[in-house]
Amino acid sequence: MNPTALMIMLLSLAIGTTMTLMSHHWLLAWIGLEINTLAIIPLMTKTPHPRAIEAATKYFLTQASASALILFSATMNAWKTGEWSITLLSDPYTITLSMALMMKLGLAPLHFWLPEVIQGIPLSTGLILSTWQKIAPMALLLQISHLTDLKLLITMGLTSILIGGWGGINQTQLRKVMAFSSIGHLGWMVLILKFNPQLTLFNFLLYITMTAAMFFSLMSISSTKISEISSSWPKSPILVTTMMLVLLSLAGLPPLTGFSPKLLIILELAKQNTLLLASVTMLASLLALFFYLRLTYVMILTLPPHIPPSSTNWRTTKNSPLTATMTTLALLIFPLSPTFLLII
Repeated sequence: MNPTALMIMLLSLAIGTTMTLMSHHWLLAWIGLEINTLAIIPLMTKTPHPRAIEAATKYFLTQASASALILFSATMNAWKTGEWSITLLSDPYTITLSMALMMKLGLAPLHFWLPEVIQGIPLSTGLILSTWQKIAPMALLLQISHLTDLKLLITMGLTSILIGGWGGINQTQLRKVMAFSSIGHLGWMVLILKFNPQLTLFNFLLYITMTAAMFFSLMSISSTKISEISSSWPKSPILVTTMMLVLLSLAGLPPLTGFSPKLLIILELAKQNTLLLASVTMLASLLALFFYLRLTYVMILTLPPHIPPSSTNWRTTKNSPLTATMTTLALLIFPLSPTFLLII
């Protein structure tokens, strides 16, 4: 892609998200979401492949449907209340706006577009879609969290955790694995949204850090399949080792970064006397733990002296400082969790 066009698209993404974050008005928030949607489509189709075109089309149709629902609901709410303020919503329209924002995020059962779209686009665009594109809808969802129906949030959260774990079990494509991982993590965030929005924000920031670290690592070794990871040890042993640790962090194993949000969410659910919900959530997360451990197991089996014969180029991979920084954060934030929570 032309560097000037790429810069314009990335600048548009930044402007769209910033506009949504700064707005108190539903119409301005909707415009920011639309700028975001339109700016990422050329990045999806920068490789002119039928799969990329299909992914961009699916993404556009889904996001356009959700945006239309947001605009119609906000207009009807303004007609009823006389206000366009984001935090002033009347009862029937809170649910439709929440569902539309969850559709934009890719929460189950409105998740069907996400794995297919991420599978059809490059890793760099998949990184943007999995992290940056979720900031604006999540910010709006946090602002209306006190108005959202608790039963809806619990249902969507549990469904997302189950589908995020169940869908990733038999995948061989790493981008689909990351898509289902995203669905599962978003389920944890939505589950606690009504009880403790600050904890949802904390979880979201750590999710972005860990997902970005994983995508940067995959981009460094140019791997999109599990079979390609299994032959990456000769290229960069240190990177493959840190990737295994990032996967375990995404799974939520102590003492890595990913353990802190899960621990704090379970403690908050217990504090709210929802012990049954906490138990079901922990059991559902075992599905996701299985496919993270499966990926880690594939990497461990190919460590020396068990390297399979392959046509891999024996060369070292240059790791960028950004990859190193994100990986370090994705592994070592756990002791600093109380400090970050106090800041939030």
